[in-house]
Amino acid sequence: MTIAECRLCGTGLTETFVDLGMSPLCESYLPVDRLDSAETFYPLHVRICSSCLLVQLPAYVPGEDIFSDYAYFSSYSDSWVAHAKRYADMMTETLGLGPESLVTEVASNDGYLLQHFVARDIPVLGVEPAANIAEVARGKGIRTETYFLGAETGAELASRYGRADLVAGNNVYAHVPDLIGFTAGLAALVKPTGLVTLEFPHLLRLIERRQYDTIYHEHYQYLSLLTAQRALATAGLAVADVEELSSHGGSLRVHARPAAADNLGPTGSGLGWEPSSNVKSVLDAEAEAGLHTLDGHRGFAEAVFMIKRNLLDFLLTARAEGKRVVGYGAPGKGNTLLNHCGIRSDLLAYTVDRSPYKQGRFLPGTHIPIHAPERLAQDRPDYVLVLPWNLRTEISSQLAYVREWGGRLVYPIPELEVV
Repeated sequence: MTIAECRLCGTGLTETFVDLGMSPLCESYLPVDRLDSAETFYPLHVRICSSCLLVQLPAYVPGEDIFSDYAYFSSYSDSWVAHAKRYADMMTETLGLGPESLVTEVASNDGYLLQHFVARDIPVLGVEPAANIAEVARGKGIRTETYFLGAETGAELASRYGRADLVAGNNVYAHVPDLIGFTAGLAALVKPTGLVTLEFPHLLRLIERRQYDTIYHEHYQYLSLLTAQRALATAGLAVADVEELSSHGGSLRVHARPAAADNLGPTGSGLGWEPSSNVKSVLDAEAEAGLHTLDGHRGFAEAVFMIKRNLLDFLLTARAEGKRVVGYGAPGKGNTLLNHCGIRSDLLAYTVDRSPYKQGRFLPGTHIPIHAPERLAQDRPDYVLVLPWNLRTEISSQLAYVREWGGRLVYPIPELEVV
């Protein structure tokens, strides 16, 4: 058997972080005419590098097979669009962005973020690998190129459109199998005096909040600040600041700048600035939790088992009592959870989703049908299992009407809660 190599440092991957068995691609929603066809399942066996400590999923599936035609549209989450607007407002003020500036977003999706810069007459460039989603962004008047970012494509885009004052990447740094090449692309896109910001789920929160359903094939790595620093350094990008965010169950927003000679400060350190105190604070928290050692990553599998047991106990009991349970949302994370737990339509009759793209299709692996949200009020189920638990505040408000008939919401993570 060939041993996979760490995509950051090349060390052989012999240590397991968690093994979730086999699962289909989490965004491969099925039309009705494919329900009787074979599906391909791939391992969800997450390793940790014993050398650089990068937690990673070997590239069982090429990125092109996942992202060239994609089912996730960011604008269907109101809270995420609002989050993007707050970021755009903050960065515009902080960096003094205006009509002479350029903001480039990598994995720009349907324009959920760049639209806020366009509204301020700030030039933008979206880089989005999924052709179907890029077309939606262009329909909104957002300049978008369909590319997978790498060193060469980054240089090409910079030569055509110029290097950016701000390069943003939200929930993409975990999604790239060629981590070093992608990072080189970021460095090629940003001005020597510019800023790169990256948002990604924080491994520390994934572990402490037992968010194992965020493990799926399009997430190739699970980053701490330490490993993100190491990855960025491969392209001469240094972390200047970091913010801790509540989004996606607990994320980091890393601010990185080129550590080039023209940024030399008075100390001659290669930086004209010092990393903020936030950087030390987050690194210290990671070290205290054990994430700067190999042994500190152990024990996650037992936490995963407890979530699986509690959810199955609830669903089996509800079924025995004649209660009807349906789902809310059809996110990728939900498909990891349902497939790992072996949940099918006998325990979860259906789910609903706001995205018309998903409605009328079926969840991969489990074949649970996806309906429009209006189905909930028609059927009045006893329980609604909320699969995108990371949007709890938004969804709890949207589903307040479920209480009108005595229905209750169920959140499976970080622990089973019925409200």
